[in-house]
Amino acid sequence: MNPAWQTYLQNNRAVIETDRVAHFGDITAELKHTQTEIIMADLSHYGLICFSGDDAQTFLQSQFSCDVKEINPHKAQYGSYCSPKGRILASFLLWQKENTFLMRLPSSLCATIQKRLSMYVLRAKVRITDCSQSWIRIGIAGQGAQRLAEELSAAQLNPDSPLSVAQNGQTSIICHAGNRFELVTPIENAPTLWEQLSQHARPVGAACWDWLEIQSGIPVILPATQEQFLPQMVNLDAIGGVSFRKGCYPGQEIVARTQYLGKLKRRMFLANISTTSPVSAGDELFSADLIDQSSGRIVNAAPAPQGGFDVLAVIQQSSFEAGNIHWQTLDGPILKIRSLPYSVDISQ
Repeated sequence: MNPAWQTYLQNNRAVIETDRVAHFGDITAELKHTQTEIIMADLSHYGLICFSGDDAQTFLQSQFSCDVKEINPHKAQYGSYCSPKGRILASFLLWQKENTFLMRLPSSLCATIQKRLSMYVLRAKVRITDCSQSWIRIGIAGQGAQRLAEELSAAQLNPDSPLSVAQNGQTSIICHAGNRFELVTPIENAPTLWEQLSQHARPVGAACWDWLEIQSGIPVILPATQEQFLPQMVNLDAIGGVSFRKGCYPGQEIVARTQYLGKLKRRMFLANISTTSPVSAGDELFSADLIDQSSGRIVNAAPAPQGGFDVLAVIQQSSFEAGNIHWQTLDGPILKIRSLPYSVDISQ
């Protein structure tokens, strides 16, 4: 987190733990507010890697699962960076600003992913930099979020087009959904923007934004889940994060083979776990049909406004069909499966 920005947030009642806004005084009230009112959240727990140079698009096209050629200053995409075995090293949101591509991913992965990608630049005209300190990310959500974003940015937004991007000077506004937007602005502009937003929206901790991402079915790969999943296992194919028409990238052969031969045995589901114990990414799941073998793994988890934890979990399809998936042990709390906002094919 940018030190000056951290100081600014702390002066505005933010409680910050490990470079992440934990809350603004009452996380329980903030979670409930997230359900019904306009909220705003600092997103500094995400970092930004910038790619510039004449060969940036070609280079990224050869590295990522999404079709980078479909990205432009007005359209972002989800995607993944995979190992040669097709396992996800990082999931991300990628968009373009002028001649630069910006890749938003968890800040805990920025250094390792930047280093790994830099190894493959070779003679390509590509510059890879961590620009997390230069740009501040602020999320706003709730009924009225679109109107608020438009008033403050003087930009026309298109909520009917998910991942559309509006540019207003140095600020980019990314539409995640009809009532959820992300503003990316230079550090020098951030305090003014935060003050303007806070007149209409309640500041909340990062867990509230995590909860919204989970409700939207958007997977975020963290250090605990690196190299655990193929892109289809976390439904990246359902949200436009995988192209099966583009050329090669690391792991492409395995990802394509899984798609066309129908050998996908695990899929990601939305669920609630009724427990007061903390649920974390990477936690294992169990079911009676597999006895002592793991039947799945938690991808993301966040406290739920109604209690317990809402999670995205990759689950063995045979175990899902058998029912009663348990957290951590066969005697642990049962996952209550809920509907995702998009459809996935669980028949493969």
